[in-house]
Amino acid sequence: MRDVLPQILAWWESGERFGLATVVGTFRSAPRPPGASMAVLGAEAVGSVSGGCVEGAVYELAREVVAGGPPVLQRYGVSDDDAFAVGLTCGGIIDVFVEAVCKETFPELGEVAASIGARLPVAVATIVAGPGAVGARRVVWPDRASGSLGSARLDEAVDDDVRGMLAQGLTGIRRYGAEGERRLDELQVFVQSFAPSPRMLVFGAIDFAAAVARIGKFLGYHVVVCDARPVFATARRFPEADEVVVRWPHDYLAATPVDERAVVCVLTHDPKFDVPLLKVALRTPAAYIGAMGSRRTHKDRLARLREAGLSEAEMARLRSPIGLDLGARTPEETAVSIAAELIKLRWGGSGHSLSETTGRIHGDG
Repeated sequence: MRDVLPQILAWWESGERFGLATVVGTFRSAPRPPGASMAVLGAEAVGSVSGGCVEGAVYELAREVVAGGPPVLQRYGVSDDDAFAVGLTCGGIIDVFVEAVCKETFPELGEVAASIGARLPVAVATIVAGPGAVGARRVVWPDRASGSLGSARLDEAVDDDVRGMLAQGLTGIRRYGAEGERRLDELQVFVQSFAPSPRMLVFGAIDFAAAVARIGKFLGYHVVVCDARPVFATARRFPEADEVVVRWPHDYLAATPVDERAVVCVLTHDPKFDVPLLKVALRTPAAYIGAMGSRRTHKDRLARLREAGLSEAEMARLRSPIGLDLGARTPEETAVSIAAELIKLRWGGSGHSLSETTGRIHGDG
């Protein structure tokens, strides 16, 4: 929903009633992940649930729901031999929940949008199938909740699970009994987490950093560029960055929160900057810590880190030289190689050309 939020918020604020289709489950080579959404108002549609495979069918279903039909959980699967059949030519399966949204059905949407805009965590839990009230919704923040899924016991069980998912930025289906029994599974609740964007911390205000900041923003990170030199660390040089910080890198990193989703890119390749910085970085829970430099620089860097007291296990977390071997030379090509490594590590890809591999492109959803 994040992708279509500006448009649906405008419709919601103007009092319109529109259809919202959301991917709630995926299997095999599904083109879009859970949470991907498409909104429909009259002849207008924004967003996508399948990259084009079933958009037409979902559009028509959304119009039916807006016209007064009940919320629908619809499965779309592999196309059959009929060229006109509705299906996914990629061979995947997606479950799409389609509902009508307006101020009456989703009174908390304005608060949800405000929380997302302020980078505050919020999650939306919706009953999509089962014996309960399909379409019932509960909005959960770390310290409060609004709406009800039908009973206090169910709300309590869902709140506990949702807050755990929200802390990890997880989106997906949770199953319960009608009263929140976790040993039962006939009631399906889709939880869409809107955790703050993961942070990409880029150290070193150089031309490579500008390219990395651009691609980091494109991938959805909250990008911070940090350098101790005020003449180079300026917002004008890094317009895509969310923050530009003038401070010694290791001092800044030691003072800023770093969680399990954070990415640290050390592009200084200067020992007086990167050794103190990496000493701090390698002792954080960051998901990725990469450092630029030649293999000779890397070897020297490891020796300096050992002298600084880091263990072999701590140094093993360092991705250096940074990025995948794409033959990159320019700052932009290097940024692509770093992004490729991030994606590979996040999803467990091989890094090989797809034409040289066999089996499913995507793992099981």
